[in-house]
Amino acid sequence: MMELRTGIAFMKRRIGTKFSLFAKMNGLIILLFIPIILVFTYSNRTAFDVIGKELQVSNIKQLSFLSSQIDSRINQMTDFVTTFSKDPNVQKFNGLNLWEDRYDRMQTRFVVQEKMVLQSGVMNIWPVKYTVYSQQNKEAISNAIKASEYNEDYLKRNMTGKWTYGDGETLLQGGLKSFYWFYTDSFGQRDTLSGSNLVVEASFGPENIQNMLDTYKSGGQGDPFFYHKGETPILNRSASLQLSSDLIHYLDGQTLADTMQQVIRLESKNYLVSAVRSPQLDWYLVDIAPLDQILGPISFSRNLFYLAMVLLFVFGLSASVLLYRNVQRPIRKLIRGLQSVQRGDFSVRINANVNNEFSFLFYRFNDMSQQIQSLIENVLNEKLRARDATLKQLQAQINPHFLYNCLGYIVNMAQMKNEEAVVSMAFNLSAYYRYTTRMEKQTASLDEEIRLIVNYLDIQKLRNGRIEYHIDIPAEMLNQQVPRLMLQPIVENAIIHGVAKSYSSGEIRISGEMSDGFCRIYIDDDGPGMPDELQEALNRKLREPLQDQMGCGLWNTNQRILHQFGEQSYLSFKKSLLGGFRTEIIWELTTGDEHRHHPFIQGGT
Repeated sequence: MMELRTGIAFMKRRIGTKFSLFAKMNGLIILLFIPIILVFTYSNRTAFDVIGKELQVSNIKQLSFLSSQIDSRINQMTDFVTTFSKDPNVQKFNGLNLWEDRYDRMQTRFVVQEKMVLQSGVMNIWPVKYTVYSQQNKEAISNAIKASEYNEDYLKRNMTGKWTYGDGETLLQGGLKSFYWFYTDSFGQRDTLSGSNLVVEASFGPENIQNMLDTYKSGGQGDPFFYHKGETPILNRSASLQLSSDLIHYLDGQTLADTMQQVIRLESKNYLVSAVRSPQLDWYLVDIAPLDQILGPISFSRNLFYLAMVLLFVFGLSASVLLYRNVQRPIRKLIRGLQSVQRGDFSVRINANVNNEFSFLFYRFNDMSQQIQSLIENVLNEKLRARDATLKQLQAQINPHFLYNCLGYIVNMAQMKNEEAVVSMAFNLSAYYRYTTRMEKQTASLDEEIRLIVNYLDIQKLRNGRIEYHIDIPAEMLNQQVPRLMLQPIVENAIIHGVAKSYSSGEIRISGEMSDGFCRIYIDDDGPGMPDELQEALNRKLREPLQDQMGCGLWNTNQRILHQFGEQSYLSFKKSLLGGFRTEIIWELTTGDEHRHHPFIQGGT
């Protein structure tokens, strides 16, 4: 400060009458700083309050959504139990079995157990143990690995008609129990045993709750757990034990409503505690979020701003009018423009009303903003088109009728004790859907695509024994990166519109070659084919915008090939040497040498 005063005195002696203008400028700087600081303080306080309130609302909404997810899982279980108890095979299991032999009883048990296993498999992200008790026959069936035994006292003790934490068995102190629900639809009072009832038990372990808590925690900054007064809480797997213990001790002394939210102080820090009651289980989802950590950046930016204001005030006292008019104003314009760009507003432009170095900066800034805006719009449009094409392609692949027919085939072969057919169909079906539902990458190797086609054709061959296929692709082509699901819609069209409409052998042939800097794949069938004029019309429509009367699968495949490999790559249709229809996929090579080694794959071998 002493140096600053010495500098001002020196300037006063040297400048003389100009000092009054400089003093006025300094006074103007002070007057400008005061409202800036006041406005920032008010806006910072307002932002602090708004973010705090939004944080509370968001936390309650997220907890409510998580609670609804848990209740939805439980409702699915209860609905299945209610429907399952009325299943004819389940009712038969609880019957008198007077005229049934040992094989019929074993078959009934197998069918009942298989349905429970299948239901548990459908909800594999929420494993459930189902057990059916026959009070008539004193027997029990479960989908668990460990067989269940019939226990009359066990059933009477747990027939409460609602979800309970534990089944009355004694566990170690602090151990986690499972949630249980026992259901019987007796002719008298529901959830009571009359001596010949059928009881269905559904239970799930605390791991299901922990999985959902872990998923919830990975998306935020809280530390959630499942709480019920008097019971050992279910914590997420990375919970802070000391913090959770302190909070549980606090909650034990509170009377919780269906929804609760408070700011409490634990370990010398402020925490936002939110709780939502689960109607099905009568437990509470509790989340604790560190307010100081979340709102800390706002306080830090406020203090940083005050420090910057002080520094700017000190340096601003020595600024001159010329510096302010010719430097400060252009810089502020440039900063506001950069801040707008940082926020994503690339349409901002700076008007250059000066004729100095800043005019060049403004011109380059405007040019940069325009180029970035054009680039982002192009990239966004390309991503939207690619995503739309992929989604439509996947929708075309995941055909529910195809899945139902395959599952029906598995059921029929299982009833016929054809284990080899069941294993083959299940293996190919799982491999097929595992690949078609993966969304990590937009491209895949041709080798992966061929494996998918082999799975698909093996499925079709199991369902239709007259289908034969031959695959002849060069080994060096298998490493080529191509759009995902490029071949499957074409092979499916060959099956549906070619082989299915022919009453002869039904042959599909897939071959490939690399020559003249291009890769070529040919898909042939021996079906009835297509007239030349319709074939030309189909080729022409591939080069036009998508039309309602044309399927989107082939059009999307052609567009993705063009997008990945360039304008010289395309999809086309010709008459097959087998007498049916041929589809050609041609794309331009970018790197690598051309070879002519051909591996051979034949269906049924």
